[in-house]
Amino acid sequence: MAQNPYEILGVASDATHDEIRKAYRKLAKTNHPDLNPGDAAAADRFAEIASAYDILGDTEKRGRFDRGEIDASGNERPAPGYYRDYAEAPEGHPYASSAGYEDMGDMSDFFSDIFGARGRGGPGGGGANVRMRGQDVRYHLEVDFLEAVTGATKRVTMPDGKALDIAIPEGLTDGQTLRLKGQGGPGYGGGPAGDAYVEISVRPHPRFTREGDDIVLVLPITIDEAVLGGKVEVPTTTGRVTMSVPKGASGGRTLRLRGKGVKKRGGGHGDQLVRLQIRLPDTIDDELAEFMEKWRAGHAYDPRKTMGEGR
Repeated sequence: MAQNPYEILGVASDATHDEIRKAYRKLAKTNHPDLNPGDAAAADRFAEIASAYDILGDTEKRGRFDRGEIDASGNERPAPGYYRDYAEAPEGHPYASSAGYEDMGDMSDFFSDIFGARGRGGPGGGGANVRMRGQDVRYHLEVDFLEAVTGATKRVTMPDGKALDIAIPEGLTDGQTLRLKGQGGPGYGGGPAGDAYVEISVRPHPRFTREGDDIVLVLPITIDEAVLGGKVEVPTTTGRVTMSVPKGASGGRTLRLRGKGVKKRGGGHGDQLVRLQIRLPDTIDDELAEFMEKWRAGHAYDPRKTMGEGR
């Protein structure tokens, strides 16, 4: 009998979806076959973890398991009282005795005809007549920020040990789930295979962040670039470009590079938002300090006067 999926993932029966997902990710990382080559026990444990998350990570399946409609392996359970109802069937109930089957001869022949014919594909044999779809499997995959933005191909090892090349579509978002049709558990009796669902986590980037379909970058500029303006190089997700900084650019000002963002579902791309950050030199030498003192004496201004009084 399969172990309770809540016990496998180490979560309470009232755990939230996020708690279940975090527990799965932690266990999957530790027991992943790629990190434990040749370790059969880790591979078995990983398959067990994936099977548990296949049930608890799916709201519908989790509900059915909690209600006792499916077991820990995802198999259907008989309705409550099913066996009792027939075992305690009252006199006269059509299943209380063999009455009504006398014209069928020996009961063993009756069941042999049903199950034997189906197992052989009916009269004449040749393949199973009982067809069942394979079980769906779930997998968690981490990708780099740039891989999610520009697209990539990742080779992963599924819970059953099979290696798959997964196409990461351009513009993928954190938490998005990819469906790999037919890459789940094998079908029974010629039935179709189940599907593989791959949940994606996007690792943060040291410079870029994402706001919808836009890419955000904080760009340091020098004090003279802020005052005088000029051409500066700006990194984007697809390479460096040249951008003009206007004269008198204040820190915090946002400039826009059109079309340098994330691919949109309806076509086209978002923009890259470049937020300027004025950065002073590490050391303020005497010449700069003297210049600023003279300049302040004749050009003093208060950039905070529009903020009003605070509390």
